[in-house]
Amino acid sequence: MSYEDAKPKTATSDLKLKAGGTPVYKRILDLFEAEGIKTLFGIPDPNFVHLCLEAEARGWTVVSPHHEAAAGFMAEAASRITGKPAVCFGTLGPGLANMMPAIQCCKVENSPVIFLGGQRARVTERRVRRGRIQFVRQEPMIEDSVKYSGAIEYADQTDEVIREAIRVAMSGTPGPTYVEYPSQVILEELDVPPVLPPERYRLTMQGADGDRIAEAAKLILDAKNPILLVGHAVHTTKSGAAVKELALKMNCPVIQTSGGTSYIKGLEDRTFQYVFSDASIEAVEASDVVVALGTELGEPVHFGRWRHWYAGEAGRKWIYVQQDPTAIGVNRPIDVPLVGDVRAVVPQLTRALGEGRAAGDDLARFMKDGQAELDELAEESHSKSDGSGNVPVHTARFIVEATKAFPKDGIMIRDGGATVVFGWTYSQCKPNDVIWNQNYGHIGTGLPYATGAMLADQAETGVQRPGMLITSDSSFLFHIAELEVAVRRNLPLVCVVGVDFQWGLEVGVYKRTFGPGTAETGTHWSDKVRFDKIAEGLGAYGEYVTTADEIGPAIARAFAHGGPAVIHVPIDPKANSEEMPKYDKFRTWYAEGTQ
Repeated sequence: MSYEDAKPKTATSDLKLKAGGTPVYKRILDLFEAEGIKTLFGIPDPNFVHLCLEAEARGWTVVSPHHEAAAGFMAEAASRITGKPAVCFGTLGPGLANMMPAIQCCKVENSPVIFLGGQRARVTERRVRRGRIQFVRQEPMIEDSVKYSGAIEYADQTDEVIREAIRVAMSGTPGPTYVEYPSQVILEELDVPPVLPPERYRLTMQGADGDRIAEAAKLILDAKNPILLVGHAVHTTKSGAAVKELALKMNCPVIQTSGGTSYIKGLEDRTFQYVFSDASIEAVEASDVVVALGTELGEPVHFGRWRHWYAGEAGRKWIYVQQDPTAIGVNRPIDVPLVGDVRAVVPQLTRALGEGRAAGDDLARFMKDGQAELDELAEESHSKSDGSGNVPVHTARFIVEATKAFPKDGIMIRDGGATVVFGWTYSQCKPNDVIWNQNYGHIGTGLPYATGAMLADQAETGVQRPGMLITSDSSFLFHIAELEVAVRRNLPLVCVVGVDFQWGLEVGVYKRTFGPGTAETGTHWSDKVRFDKIAEGLGAYGEYVTTADEIGPAIARAFAHGGPAVIHVPIDPKANSEEMPKYDKFRTWYAEGTQ
C-alpha cells in the first residue's frame, strides 16, 4: 500500500488538484449557479477578469459600476428582488475599502450578499515587508460587519468555503458574508464532483413545529380582530402569494412595517402602513391577535409594545413567524413562536385554518376609510403650492403627482430624507415591488438599488419591467455616476428628483432646535445644479418642469422615450424642511431610552 492510499481521507478529499480539470473560478460560478444566481456586480481587476468572462459566456448579467459601494448596493437590490443570495466582488485594497458602506448596509438591512474580495498571493501577503502596493489586511477590516469571513487558502477548499458563505448568509437572520480570493488559487484546476443542490448542504424551507401551528390556528380562528403584521422579509423571500392566501383565510387587515412597504398582489385594498395610515392605527388598537411575518418587531413598530399597541397589550396574543430562534422574545414576549422559514410556515398555517374565519364589519370599514384617506390627501395636496406662483412645488403635491404616474407592474425605488417622509403619507400608488433602505437610513442608495433590482429582475424573469426612482437632490448626488450604468443597459428607469438645494431633514433639525432664522451651517449647497442637463450629459433623457401639472405628463413622455430619464422638479425648501407630514409620529422611532 502506498503512502497516498494509507492517508486518512478528509472532508475535502473529493476535490483534488488536477491538470486539465476545472479552474477554481469556474467552480465558484458552478456553486453560485446552483443557488439560481444569474448576476455579478463589481469592477474587474486581475483577480476577477476570468470570473467575469466566464460568467458572461454562461449568460450571466455582469455589471461594472463606477464605485465599489454602488456594486454592493446593486447586489443587495438583486437579492431583494429575486429572493436569492447575490454576489458582488471588489478589488484588493481600495476596492474593498470602498465597498465597506455596502457591506455594513447589508448587515443592518439583513441582506444575504456574498462579497468576494481579491487579495495578493498569500506568500506575498504574509511577508514581513513595508511599502507594498495596493495592500491592506482585509479580513480584520471586514469580519465585524459580516456573518462569516473565510478565505480560499487552498484550491481544494473552494466548495466548503463558498458553501459556508452561502449557508451562513441564508441561515437565521440573513446577512452578508465575505470570501477572500487570493491570487495564487485563481487558475488552479480541480477534479470536482457534481455540484450539490442547496437542500443537500444547507437547511431550506424549514417548517414550524406542528403543535405550535395548531395552537396558532386556534388563536386566529377564535380571534375577534386579528391582523397580519407584514415585514420586509415577506418581500425578500417572494412570499407574497402565500401570504395572500393566509390573509384571505384570516379575513383581516394587513399592516405594513416601515420595511414591508411592497404591496402584495390582491391585498392592496386591505393593506395599510403602520402609523402613516390612520386605518392602520385603528386596526392595531382594535386587534386581539397579531400574526407577525418577516419583521424584527423593531423601533419603527415600537417593538409591538408601546404607543398604539399599549392599550390592548394585556389581552393581545402574538404569533411570530421567525427563522432565527434567538430572536424570539427579545423585543417583546411572544405567545406562539413559529420558528421556520416564512416560505414554509405560512402555507402550514394557511392549511391549518381550514375554511378560515368570517370577516367582521371592521375590515370593510378599514378598507373604505383607508381609500378615503388617500383620496382626501390627494385633494388636500391641491391646496399646496403648485409651482405656478412665486413658490416652487410643495413636496406633498410633488409626491401625489409623481406617484399617480407610476407605471403598472413597475418597480418602485425610494431614496432621500424628507421626500421619503412625505412619500409615506401622500403616495397614491401601491407597488408590488418597493426597494429602499429602511433600516440603516443610508441615503444615496437609490440609483444603484434601481439598476441592481431592474437588471436582476430581468435576468430572473426574462422581462424588462419599468422602474421609477423617487428621490431628492441631496441623495441623488451620492451615486449619480451610476446613471451611466442605466444608460449603458438602456433601462426604462425614470428618476423623479425633487430639488430644493439643501439637506431638508437637517434644515428642519436646525429650525426645531434653534428656531427660525438661525444659521443652518452645512445644509445648503449650490442652486446652479441642473439634473436634467447632467442626465443629458450622461446620455439619458432629461426634462425640467416647474409646475405640478407638468410632472405626470413629463413622466409619461420619459417612459415613451425609452431608456433612462431624469425629471428635475424644483420643490419648496421651506415646506420640505418644516411641513413634513406626521413628523411627530416618525420621531417616535427614535424615542431614546423610552422603548
